[in-house]
Amino acid sequence: MIEASLTAPERFAGVFDRHADEIHAYAGRRLGPEHADDVTAETFLVAFRKRHRYDASRPDARPWLYGIAANLISGHRRSEIRRLRALARAPRDADERGLHEEERGAERASAAVLRPALAAALARLSTAERDLLLLVAWADLSYEEAAEALKIPIGTVRSRLHRVRAKLRRHLDLPEENL
Repeated sequence: MIEASLTAPERFAGVFDRHADEIHAYAGRRLGPEHADDVTAETFLVAFRKRHRYDASRPDARPWLYGIAANLISGHRRSEIRRLRALARAPRDADERGLHEEERGAERASAAVLRPALAAALARLSTAERDLLLLVAWADLSYEEAAEALKIPIGTVRSRLHRVRAKLRRHLDLPEENL
């Protein structure tokens, strides 16, 4: 679709249709709903303008789009840090306070308890560390796709993720198997 859009620009709409919801959800999780629309629109505007540079040998534009989104989110770094710090301070929602915890299951209850601490730990990471971790954890990119998105070697992805996981375990006081 990207290659076809070079001669027929309207064909780029297919790339948007295929990936916009996923990019929007990722931006929303990183920055909050107030910035998700803007980051999504900017991501596809940048992609459209730079589509002539896209490596057509890549079968999936997803890592490329996430790389653009991650760069744009970096421009909103202060908003992301404020959001993470606010989440770290915020009390759990009423429905997560334990009224029906047994019905939701132990895993969800544990996640609710960890949410403020996790947000605080994420806020302490560097931008590069946070970008990589969230591309793998929230966007579900493979190591190879994350390397492509961030334009870093696969070895850097592996070593950086190892260090980030160790930092998070320390911040969250978790045993190694829980992360």
